[in-house]
Amino acid sequence: MPKICLIGAGSTVFAQNILGDVLSTPSDHDYIIGLFDIDPERLKTSEIVARRICASLKLDTVRIEATLNRREALKGADFVILMMQVGGYKPATVTDFNVAKNYGLRQTIADTLGIGGIFRGLRTIPVLESICGDMEEVCPNALLMQYVNPMAINCWAIKEIAPSIRTVGLCHSVQHTADHLARCLGEKIDNISYISAGINHIAFFLKYEKLHGDGSREDLYPKLKALAAEGKVPADDRVRFDALKRLGHFVTESSEHFAEYTSWYIKNHQPELVDQLNIPLDEYIRRCELQISQWHVLRQDLEGGRPIEVCRSNEYASGIIHAAVTGKPALIYGNVPNNGLIENLPPECIVEVPCHVDRNGVQPTRIGRIPSQLAAVMRLSISVQELTVEAALTGKRDRIYQAALLDPHTSAELSPDKIWHMVDDLIEAHGDLLPNYH
Repeated sequence: MPKICLIGAGSTVFAQNILGDVLSTPSDHDYIIGLFDIDPERLKTSEIVARRICASLKLDTVRIEATLNRREALKGADFVILMMQVGGYKPATVTDFNVAKNYGLRQTIADTLGIGGIFRGLRTIPVLESICGDMEEVCPNALLMQYVNPMAINCWAIKEIAPSIRTVGLCHSVQHTADHLARCLGEKIDNISYISAGINHIAFFLKYEKLHGDGSREDLYPKLKALAAEGKVPADDRVRFDALKRLGHFVTESSEHFAEYTSWYIKNHQPELVDQLNIPLDEYIRRCELQISQWHVLRQDLEGGRPIEVCRSNEYASGIIHAAVTGKPALIYGNVPNNGLIENLPPECIVEVPCHVDRNGVQPTRIGRIPSQLAAVMRLSISVQELTVEAALTGKRDRIYQAALLDPHTSAELSPDKIWHMVDDLIEAHGDLLPNYH
């Protein structure tokens, strides 16, 4: 039986989505589900969730194995799914926000790019190195599906750490935004065809078209641009529609994310922009608090015997597993080494492009050149990603300073001296979550 291992399975709601998708997809195979987390209480709850999903779907032959031993969970795995958050909401995420705020640097999500993304990467990469080392020994042929942010930084590090491991980084921003734009236009997503390319969270739709019954295609960008010009856009998506006016293409990640990826929208000397564009500062802190409270409710309900209704999500993991196991092809958007897939981005960076999946694994699609203004925006963050990975793999403290110095949002708000001091404060505040730098 194929074995699927979830690392960070204590992320109960996400684990529920992934397992619900996988186990409700028709297949001639049963599965072994290996669950690992460092938190025994959360692991117990996720094990209950997995067993309730099997009960709901009447799957008697699926094996659920929950363990606090990571190597045991990984042993013999065919698929490994990473979903952990190193350092957790407290203290790590709170530290990323609070220390930066002490310097006047405000953030919205802080998990992918910016100073928050840099430090989340620095504390995650050593754990990835350890996981990859285990995989090389106990499941060297497994396909690693990497869901952990900062996506591109983590995937870049894995490429350097363990080039023999088959891996793909997975996010839901492309498919979520494709559906969101269809709703904005009053269209059905089933009638939409699109192509997106770029780097994770700064990818853009190169094409967004409506398929008509006669086989013709209608470019929907004029209608999207008309919405932007007329101001008829969702209140929580004003940043992306503004970027559409400036760049000519729509970015795949949400407005609250994109607002902190550039130097344009969150400015101490223009606080009115935050109100005008409805930018939710400290949004991730609020989300974490809500998710934690929801987890406690879920745990009580499960321990009280509540059955689980299995609902499918639009995450890619189940489609990848099904395609690899059955040979029936699937199309996903994956984060993979560039190697010329996007010609006007550095070959060593990680790009997010369409990928075909079958028994041969994940096969990315060559895009060619993308519009130069889009590549320029991406390159601003690629340099930060590169320096962060180098800092983590070499232990050079200077590379952390330099990554922060080059980050668009950080450098627009803070002087070099303040950036240096903020980095020092973050390193000290994270303590044992980070290795020693020299």
